[in-house]
Amino acid sequence: LALVLFLPPMLVDGAFYTPLARFRRQLPGILSLAVGAVIFTTLAVGVVTHWFMPELPWVACFALGAIVSPPDAVSARAVLKGVKLPRRMTTLLEGESLLNDATGLILFRFAVAATLSGVFNAGEALQGFAVLAIGGVLVGTVMGAAWVFVVRKLKDHMLIILASVLLSWVAYLAGEAVHVSGVIATVTAGLVQGWRQHTVLPAAVRLPTSSVNRIIGFVLEALVFILIGFSLRGVIERVGETGGVSAALIVTVLGVVAAVAVARFVWIFGSDWLLKLARTIGIKRARPMGWRQATVMSWAGMRGVVTLAITLTLPLNMPGRDMMLVCAFAVIFATVVIQGSSLG
Repeated sequence: LALVLFLPPMLVDGAFYTPLARFRRQLPGILSLAVGAVIFTTLAVGVVTHWFMPELPWVACFALGAIVSPPDAVSARAVLKGVKLPRRMTTLLEGESLLNDATGLILFRFAVAATLSGVFNAGEALQGFAVLAIGGVLVGTVMGAAWVFVVRKLKDHMLIILASVLLSWVAYLAGEAVHVSGVIATVTAGLVQGWRQHTVLPAAVRLPTSSVNRIIGFVLEALVFILIGFSLRGVIERVGETGGVSAALIVTVLGVVAAVAVARFVWIFGSDWLLKLARTIGIKRARPMGWRQATVMSWAGMRGVVTLAITLTLPLNMPGRDMMLVCAFAVIFATVVIQGSSLG
């Protein structure tokens, strides 16, 4: 319920304003951040968590990694609104925010299923990942095309606004109904909606639709933080019954926060070094960012509402559930307060 209610409108919000030409041009870099960096961070956090808490199953550690791995690039854009950024960096941040949630959520589901069942097959997981991703793109494209067809037939402005707002939930539920990635289906439908809005919607409809979407996004984000507060209250009460916060929990939380930040720096600077190497051997298409842009990209790794929404879906019988809730909130708090306040 948490994923169905909160995720779709947040995903479409970013997709709706993504320019097609720049998105295509920077797609390799976007995929490197949205898929490669998320998987690398998931593995790094899983290893660090198991190091501090060896009694926790490996797959449960990787489930925590999947929860905290997707950055909220929307937060970075909000912080940097008053700063003039290179267009390439802006496109990379926006594109990353669209696709990284899908990667993190798919990894999270595999990890939770493996933890509860005790069975994990890497080959089947990789094949399932591909099926979920490709199927999600196909379903999202169909839903986006259906939206274009419907709004062209509608004459009433209120019905057009309603159809536009409901597209995110319809695409997500359609993807889940056919057992593919509802997140990728929603993002794809949002991209189609954003790319076709000027040809099918008059300005008199686009403006109020944008206002409605902003209000819905604000209300749902506020509700996510309220719900995580209720969840943390239960954690605090259970910790109090056991005699207070243990030193092991504090060390684990600090280790996870550090692993999240360091893993992003390692991935981005490592990728930029490979691009420099490719450039020196004559590959002209390789365009390294340089250490200045790489530093800003690395520091723009704030976690946000999506991490909270995924955390709320943890099963009650998940090993280390309380620790995961605390870690997720700590990662969001640390990245938003420390990185967010200093990024500009």
